[in-house]
Amino acid sequence: MKRREFLVATSASALLVACQTTQPKPQPEPVKPQPPVVPPVARAKPKIGLALGGGAARGFAHIGVIKALETNGISPDIVVGTSAGSVVGALYAAGFGAFDLQKLAFQMEESAFKDWALFDRGLLKGEALEAFINKQVSNKPIEGLKRRFAAVATDLQNGEPAAFSAGNVGQAVRASSSVPGVFSPVVIRGREYVDGGLVSPVPARTARSMGADIVIAVDISQRPSGKKGAGSVDVLLDTIAIMGNRIADYELRDADVVVNPNIKGLPAANFQQRHEAILEGERAGFGAITRIRERLAAWDAKR
Repeated sequence: MKRREFLVATSASALLVACQTTQPKPQPEPVKPQPPVVPPVARAKPKIGLALGGGAARGFAHIGVIKALETNGISPDIVVGTSAGSVVGALYAAGFGAFDLQKLAFQMEESAFKDWALFDRGLLKGEALEAFINKQVSNKPIEGLKRRFAAVATDLQNGEPAAFSAGNVGQAVRASSSVPGVFSPVVIRGREYVDGGLVSPVPARTARSMGADIVIAVDISQRPSGKKGAGSVDVLLDTIAIMGNRIADYELRDADVVVNPNIKGLPAANFQQRHEAILEGERAGFGAITRIRERLAAWDAKR
């Protein structure tokens, strides 16, 4: 490289370096303070109570009602049952879905509940029913079930309702289902208990007392049809239903929505018509969905 060219290149390089060193460096823009992130406030949900009434074999209708509730995304937090309602309610609280309950209903044999009681105060001891329930719930106690649950029975000593919300599930269901004259009374902690339908045919009040904001009651007790030819057990069960009708009317005042499956033509002691009972429960359940949603919306509007 010639001397003149070298001097020019050197001068250009020096000038470039000088410009780079004397040019002010760009300053970062100041960070704008961001507003604090406020987590969304979780909206409170009402506690839904499901009160399942007594009615012997008509209790299969409860399964149809539960099917309608599940289909519409309505999930009770509290389940209370009387007599047949305690049987379905205990299994539902343990985690059986509607279709699980329906499958079990079609598979079970009536003989599974018949353990004859000779020289006792009932035709049946009821121990078979207790064992069946405990087997289905894997011998968990009531407080170990997935939903809060209570079975309502009648205290023979004072005639008052007793809600079993802790302890042996099968024993509580057996006590709640011990129809006088059919099942022997159940002794729990030194006291005798019989069917809860005598004093609490549809346990809406108990569901409310357990903290339910909205109570859905399923009433499967029916007024007598006046038809002749019913068997002795049917007559006994209908007699209990007649005695409980006035009590049921009073107790249902604590319910927000009452579901009444049309099971008047189904005998209380006929387990062979379980399919018809489930269908009637399903029809009545779907028919009540609008009323249930209205109650849920009204509760939400108050918050």
